[in-house]
Amino acid sequence: MDLDAVRTFVAVADAGQFKEAAADLAITQQAVSKRVAALEKNLGVRLFTRTARGARLTIDGRAFLPHARDLLRAAERAAASVRPGRRALRVDVINPRIAPAHLLRDFHRAHPGAELDVVTLFDADTAIEAVRSGAIDASFRAVIRSPQQLPDGIETARVLDEPHELLTGPAHAFATARTVTPDRLAGHRIWIPGMATGTEWAAYYTELAAAFGLTIDAIGPNFGTEALLDALADSPALATLVGEGTRLLWPAEYDLRRIPVHHPTPVYPHSLIWRADNPHPALTALRDHLGSTPRGPRDTETWTPAWAQRPPVTRPPGGATP
Repeated sequence: MDLDAVRTFVAVADAGQFKEAAADLAITQQAVSKRVAALEKNLGVRLFTRTARGARLTIDGRAFLPHARDLLRAAERAAASVRPGRRALRVDVINPRIAPAHLLRDFHRAHPGAELDVVTLFDADTAIEAVRSGAIDASFRAVIRSPQQLPDGIETARVLDEPHELLTGPAHAFATARTVTPDRLAGHRIWIPGMATGTEWAAYYTELAAAFGLTIDAIGPNFGTEALLDALADSPALATLVGEGTRLLWPAEYDLRRIPVHHPTPVYPHSLIWRADNPHPALTALRDHLGSTPRGPRDTETWTPAWAQRPPVTRPPGGATP
């Protein structure tokens, strides 16, 4: 049903005259007559009777009027639900425990009026496709693809270089170390369950292992973070790597240790992914917020994978210099 015709019908019913309705709608009286005639043809009934005083609703017109008003209200609600700024900003964060989730929470604290819909997708390829299709507005991910391999209209910007730490139980060889270098980890088993082949985090750890001769494996089922912490607490040989910003809680008796890795410090390159033509004002505010926060350690020798060392080709959030 033509909503312009329905809107015109309601305007004539309210004004009582075609001429006044035309003035209210800023169209010609002839256009009003054509719209009403088309609506009557579509419904198969007459909606108005013309009189010397103007236009009077027929019995069918009176029956249709409240439904016509409902249609217009429903159309307005539907349009309002997707107007920029009227719907929640839909953002993908791979895990609520990790640093990008904390960046998003910091943004929400700074912009409490911004509605957020936080989702968790599996990998970067899935997230990029969701951004491209409009299923989500943005995603925090490590971006393995080169700019030429990204879909048209997709932009990315590095927003956080997150240092990694070694997480061990109290009996591990490095449990009492204040820091450890990556090359000293060679020969020690580093367990990262859930390191699925083809994912961006698998690409990161695979290159890290190759660079420093590390033994990183994902042997065994992934029963979640709690099961990993249980295993670390009881093992003198098992360790894992976690982001500095990853928040973990464990029973006090586990006595787990987080040991910084330095010289160089492996950093995980988190980026924000979005569509260049997305007009949502909260997306602009998020990018500005991220652009005003420190991106990572600046006074430490760092290591990142080769695919994270490409020169930037898009403007960073907020226009800040990377």
